[in-house]
Amino acid sequence: MLTKEAEDDFGSEYKITEIPDNRLVMDENSRNLCTITILCNTILNNKEKMEEAKVPYVPKDGVILPLTTVEFFEGETVFDVLKRVCEAADLQIEYSWTPLYDSYYVEGINHLYEFDCGFESGWMYEVNDSFPNYGSSAYGLKPGDKIEWKYTCT
Repeated sequence: MLTKEAEDDFGSEYKITEIPDNRLVMDENSRNLCTITILCNTILNNKEKMEEAKVPYVPKDGVILPLTTVEFFEGETVFDVLKRVCEAADLQIEYSWTPLYDSYYVEGINHLYEFDCGFESGWMYEVNDSFPNYGSSAYGLKPGDKIEWKYTCT
């Protein structure tokens, strides 16, 4: 159970560099646009499982990156877009290459890692309301794709 002091600390270390108009688009006429958001709102319903040291990195509303429109280039993946928005917003990201799956594994975003909110917690991604069964660096983007990175606790 979190202490009252820890409860009050939610979001105290959360900082994001604002992306103007929530758009990373160089060519306004580009057809290759997608949207991305990064959420950790499941933590708010599982506070009792949360590592107390990580509480400051959880925004009070659970939104790490609001819905952002991103231009992508032919052959880019969900992982490529995630890296780009994290760099633009100055969000911490950690990942490693997993040869077995021939893909990158996202270990942490905004200092939130696997197991920080229970033994089943970690990052998952969803595209167009569906969870693909392969790594984000293998998911090639199509115009209009809606990407959501979600921290899950169960």
